[in-house]
Amino acid sequence: MRVIATAGHVDHGKSALVRRLTGMEPDRWAEERRRGLTIDLGFAWTAIGGEPVAFVDVPGHERFVPNMLAGAGPAPAVLFVVAADEGWMPQSAEHLAALDAFGVRRGLLAVTKADRADPGPAAAAASRELSATALGELPAVAVSSTTGEGIDRLRDALAALMASLPQPDPGADLRLWLDRAFTVAGAGTVVTGTLAAGTIAVGDELVLNGKTVSVRGLQALGEDRPRVHGAARVAVNLRGVSRDEVRRGDVLLAPHAWRTTETLDVRVRGAASESLHRELVLHVGTAAVPAHVRPLGTDTARLALRRPLPLRIGDRGLLRDPGEHAIPAGVDVLDVCPPPLGRRGAARARAAELAVPDLAAEHLRRRGFVPAAEFRAIGLAPAGLRIGSWLADPQRFARLKEETRSVVAAWSRAHPVDAGMPAEALRQRLGLPAAELLAPLLDGLHQEGGRVRLPGSGLAPWLEAALDALDRRFAEQPFRAPEAAELSELGLGKRELAAAVRHGRLTEIAAGVVLGPDALRRAAEVLRQIEQPFTVSAAKRALQSTRRVAVPLLERLDAAGRTVPLADGTRRAR
Repeated sequence: MRVIATAGHVDHGKSALVRRLTGMEPDRWAEERRRGLTIDLGFAWTAIGGEPVAFVDVPGHERFVPNMLAGAGPAPAVLFVVAADEGWMPQSAEHLAALDAFGVRRGLLAVTKADRADPGPAAAAASRELSATALGELPAVAVSSTTGEGIDRLRDALAALMASLPQPDPGADLRLWLDRAFTVAGAGTVVTGTLAAGTIAVGDELVLNGKTVSVRGLQALGEDRPRVHGAARVAVNLRGVSRDEVRRGDVLLAPHAWRTTETLDVRVRGAASESLHRELVLHVGTAAVPAHVRPLGTDTARLALRRPLPLRIGDRGLLRDPGEHAIPAGVDVLDVCPPPLGRRGAARARAAELAVPDLAAEHLRRRGFVPAAEFRAIGLAPAGLRIGSWLADPQRFARLKEETRSVVAAWSRAHPVDAGMPAEALRQRLGLPAAELLAPLLDGLHQEGGRVRLPGSGLAPWLEAALDALDRRFAEQPFRAPEAAELSELGLGKRELAAAVRHGRLTEIAAGVVLGPDALRRAAEVLRQIEQPFTVSAAKRALQSTRRVAVPLLERLDAAGRTVPLADGTRRAR
């Protein structure tokens, strides 16, 4: 399906043309039909060149410009209408400025009421105006909705326009700007919008105003569908939300794919940013949100929105003063999570940052580490170093790699008893937002048991001397654990013993009970030499030890699979 919005001055025949092309009445309200004036958005569809096309018919009167912007904002192409008997008019210019601000680049010029006047002058004047915008030089077709003159040529031109439109990505993250919401008896809340890209399906769990909703049913072109790909006009029956919770400008979103923001930096088109230092309304998609504009540089500004919107870098919109008819400026979104502007001169510095050609690299430079999913959510292509689920600034990463060794060395000097710096403490010291970012920084360092140390680093010399004394003791009596008084005399408290165990210098078999580093192996060899099965008393005698040592030692041997406990309380060595 293709979606095309109309545009043009009031009473230039937009609705009549849509009616002639589709056979449907786009004016939905009785008041519109009574007055012959489009007030709100209208919708109609048909098939052209064998392909379905939906028209979003917008009002042309100056009083209903916000409704026009809600229809034109999400549209990928436009049917621009100018009447032959009136030519270029004020709302023609306003609609064109809006389309240019939204970045609409494809369209068709229809010169209507060709039965009333020569369409040539109106076509020439309109073409001059159009060619100065993003639309460029558009094909022009003269038509009359009254007589049908030129309608076939218009259909052929529309078929060519539709064929030239790029195919939207069906795998794009869903963002459906809503333009209508109503209730259907027996079905509940129904919303409609122009699906520019992505896919929506019955059963999908989506997000609306921060609330999870589910898709109960779908329609496109008046027919029930299990799944709809963009571009398309779609009606979505929602479960989990009431009609009074939804308004035009709300957005249906794929969960976890979009970041909403109330603060964004933009590039300004069509006006100097200094002239916009005031309260305006940002129009993007179908939303119209009051925004305070703060200039940064000559063509950049910061917008503070009254309510958050799901925006990405590269989105386009326009700023408008509701009290004026002119469109002050178009905007291109440059950043949706900008830094605060607290210090003096911060605005000028920020403008310089936004002037760099590689916004992804600048974003990484400022943040250092960014989740890859966040990069996609804000509209940036992956950049920098990929580390697990994160992207890292290469320069920041290189500096931290050098810093890591010095941090670990300083920790070792300050904590000579510890067997290395705790990995979590190191992560926090380096300012890493996730544990998975630490491992690539540890080249040349040793990590074991949640601690990081320099290669060749060991225990303090005085602690090594104390352990050497224990080694001599264990050489004579390997299964006689030193008493607390002896350990205290050597300066071996809980911390020192724990460090020695981590370094493999001691084996702890119970709280405060330590033996040599190879105690388990040597005990198993002794027990294999005695009569099997054996009791605790027999093991104690064979090991020349005490019950204080023998019981926990046997339990450690059981756990290691070196001995097997039997039902009668004895054991068998393996």
